[in-house]
Amino acid sequence: MLDNDPTGVYRLAALQSPAGRRLLQRCGRSPDDISSIVLVERDSHYIRSEAILRIGWKLRVPLPLLAAFGFPVPLPLRDAFYDAVANNRYNFFGRTDSCRVDDGRFKDRFIVN
Repeated sequence: MLDNDPTGVYRLAALQSPAGRRLLQRCGRSPDDISSIVLVERDSHYIRSEAILRIGWKLRVPLPLLAAFGFPVPLPLRDAFYDAVANNRYNFFGRTDSCRVDDGRFKDRFIVN
């Protein structure tokens, strides 16, 4: 996501961090619920596939086009697909030995406190 968000629309927080826990509470979610991605906007929040599609919508092409294809799919099907990918993400995308928070290009995009 960071590489496809050149204008820095999005900022990231680990859900386990103090900032992430506060954001979860602001959304009416348990601060211990770290089971899924959460997109927090000024007046709303989204989880799972809805969060992914809304994020993709504001990123660099072709991601908005892919998101447009996903929106008409019924939410239960989208979330089932999201869960399958999330549960197998290391098989699909691999693991890395470094964290992007240490990459100076994106340091200002991570909320750490």
